[in-house]
Amino acid sequence: MAVKVRRQRPRRRVCWALVAVLLADLLALSDTLAVMSVDLGSESMKVAIVKPGVPMEIVLNKESRRKTPVIVTLKENERFFGDSAASMAIKNPKATLRYFQHLLGKQADNPHVALYQARFPEHELTFDPQRQTVHFQISSQLQFSPEEVLGMVLNYSRSLAEDFAEQPIKDAVITVPVFFNQAERRAVLQAARMAGLKVLQLINDNTATALSYGVFRRKDINTTAQNIMFYDMGSGSTVCTIVTYQMVKTKEAGMQPQLQIRGVGFDRTLGGLEMELRLRERLAGLFNEQRKGQRAKDVRENPRAMAKLLREANRLKTVLSANADHMAQIEGLMDDVDFKAKVTRVEFEELCADLFERVPGPVQQALQSAEMSLDEIEQVILVGGATRVPKVQEVLLKAVGKEELGKNINADEAAAMGAVYQAAALSKAFKVKPFVVRDAVVYPILVEFTREVEEEPGIHSLKHNKRVLFSRMGPYPQRKVITFNRYSHDFNFHINYGDLGFLGPEDLRVFGSQNLTTVKLKGVGDSFKKYPDYESKGIKAHFNLDESGVLSLDRVESVFETLVEDSPEEESTLTKLGNTISSLFGGGTTPDAKENGTDTVQEEEESPAEGNKDEPGEQVELKEEAEAPVEDGSQPPPPEPKGDATPEGEKATEKENGDKSEAQKPVVCRASVTRFGF
Repeated sequence: MAVKVRRQRPRRRVCWALVAVLLADLLALSDTLAVMSVDLGSESMKVAIVKPGVPMEIVLNKESRRKTPVIVTLKENERFFGDSAASMAIKNPKATLRYFQHLLGKQADNPHVALYQARFPEHELTFDPQRQTVHFQISSQLQFSPEEVLGMVLNYSRSLAEDFAEQPIKDAVITVPVFFNQAERRAVLQAARMAGLKVLQLINDNTATALSYGVFRRKDINTTAQNIMFYDMGSGSTVCTIVTYQMVKTKEAGMQPQLQIRGVGFDRTLGGLEMELRLRERLAGLFNEQRKGQRAKDVRENPRAMAKLLREANRLKTVLSANADHMAQIEGLMDDVDFKAKVTRVEFEELCADLFERVPGPVQQALQSAEMSLDEIEQVILVGGATRVPKVQEVLLKAVGKEELGKNINADEAAAMGAVYQAAALSKAFKVKPFVVRDAVVYPILVEFTREVEEEPGIHSLKHNKRVLFSRMGPYPQRKVITFNRYSHDFNFHINYGDLGFLGPEDLRVFGSQNLTTVKLKGVGDSFKKYPDYESKGIKAHFNLDESGVLSLDRVESVFETLVEDSPEEESTLTKLGNTISSLFGGGTTPDAKENGTDTVQEEEESPAEGNKDEPGEQVELKEEAEAPVEDGSQPPPPEPKGDATPEGEKATEKENGDKSEAQKPVVCRASVTRFGF
């Protein structure tokens, strides 16, 4: 009897297991690819995401709305956000916080703190002696700083984005007003850190709007410069921006579209909120008149009633933009008494007459900073909800002298879409079409220092020096190096804002201190004693104004050199020594700058800033630390998210002398200097 033996093929369980593991890894990787943007307005915010398969989408909140109120209600054990918090504002106005962004980076004596208290007297602001700022005192045990409240809102925006994307998100681009100074920008970054967000960039909201406009009209951009004016009146402020669109030649990607911020003007308090507060005051007066003689309390003393009136004023402003009159009505405004009153558009315009007179102001500021005339502006485009007020459009149209105002952009969502495009460009997970962004410095920054000079033999005096690091309307991000050549001992220098003459007296008071910081260097004298036989090349301070417009002093170093014989045997050793330069204080490239893709440039090219030429005998040098561009003094490399190249708009500096050949370079030995604190 024959026996058949059936051989079974071995199962490839190990291979399938490996495939399953790889697929799981790929799925896990795809779950972390999404990025988000937050257009953080005074009254509301818009959140957008980009993820594989979902290009640039506005996030819907829990009420399926594309816009979420920036409101927080804080209780002992509960927090409410968005529309839920807005509904709580009537029941618990003291614990419901709104427009708190106006307090970011402000000291307690800032005029905006007093203005906020006058607008919202129901909130108790207490002094923080450690930070010289204010807290919201919710209860005896509960208090929060404006940065903490903003951190809660950003965390909520993150949860909305994650629910919509169905995956975790940590990378974000956040919009900020262009007029935010260093303290205000750092406050936003602090709030984002509290929310667990990795900020790829703080982008100016006007720049984000301009980027959105350009991205969706890429085909219309050519080598001929097009000057577009964006007039953005939101709830809390007004910004006018002049942007130039043009095709430029880049090193890596050839001809690419570019936007350049040419001029900026703003009014920090001109917006829809001030109009609503005027309407609220008018409605409160009408209600008091209706109850006159009844020994009734002033409705202004009732926080709940005032919260109801503010909500009705907001609705009334919107309705009057499309109607000549409207009936304001609130059930049970106070003491179970209903309120009803007719308000006309003419009355509304009379209440806000002085506000409408301020509408042309930002336009003139923008034209002055751009050194342009209205004839050079091709189109004026409206952005922001408050531009829907007919009187605003009427006054603006007369001020710019155009036939019509452009309304061909989504006034509410443009900034969010531009910011999320930038987030995708900065992320390593996506590769987008390059769009060069050249943003501009609004507040100039300079270095001030004093040194002793000998005018005559035996007669010494102190000489005060100023050197502009980043000039007004100059491009950024940018790195600069200033070299102090006449110091051989410990010294101090101050980093201050430059000429702020373009700001009015009230704006200067709101701006706050013009001193950013004072740097005290120690160990300079010891470094000279350590290398007496070497030639000093000065004390070099390296500054970085990054993509977020935040200034940092990366490092300060003392450099010594000596000429040695050029021989092949010593070349490798000299090369190693040539790269050894230590800081006078602990530092190096900041983590944030590295995350944003800012490369450290090894060679420093001479590039004195405008108006910064040294006086006779002065040896302070100012250098730029950047690569030479191709055209128009700026060539930021295009975004390469999948590689190590820098993002769009990363470097914008002026082209300097060509590279020297190796044969022309002297062989230099640079000595290492011991690090010291400052």
